[in-house]
Amino acid sequence: MTDSIMRCWRKLLSCCLFGLLLLSALSSSLAADISVRNPTLAPSEEGYALSAEFNINLNARLDDAIARGVTLYFVVDFELTRARWYWLDEQVITRSQTFQLSYHALTRQYRLSSGALHQSFPSLDDAQRILSRLRNWQVLERGSVRPGESYQAAVRMRLDLSQMPKTFQVNALANRDWTLSSDWSRWIFTPADIVVPAAPAAVADGK
Repeated sequence: MTDSIMRCWRKLLSCCLFGLLLLSALSSSLAADISVRNPTLAPSEEGYALSAEFNINLNARLDDAIARGVTLYFVVDFELTRARWYWLDEQVITRSQTFQLSYHALTRQYRLSSGALHQSFPSLDDAQRILSRLRNWQVLERGSVRPGESYQAAVRMRLDLSQMPKTFQVNALANRDWTLSSDWSRWIFTPADIVVPAAPAAVADGK
């Protein structure tokens, strides 16, 4: 009798443990998250431009909010610091760029905007695909960094709740489904002298 009861308890515990693991896996798969891949700083005529890729996974609540006409504000933050042995690290530059992701029911189009620029897409996946690719964002001007000196660059993307309507901010701050931010991706950046290609020489008209 005792052995039978023990076997029942073991089966019950095994089922409970399996159920908890399954719920944990499901909640992880439904969680919203952002991660950063391949951030680089490349020389340009104005200084240095940032490019990066982001893996953006929205959960059902965020998908539903966009479909209902709520605009989501995604912010890319960039910072550059320099180590100092005698004091705290020096913050050389900080930059932020905001992207607005929204849905327009009349046109049935998703819109991605940044400043005065905007693009429309037939699906949310298409809009996210463009949002996930940051290309040639001018973050450093000529003369703002010293060639040959080492700096630490960092970039992240986050959902900015402060730009949303107040009614949504209250609900969002109390709900983890609205918490969406990548970790900072950091790397060592050592600038070189920027060489701008010379303009082609004018060809004289040989008459």
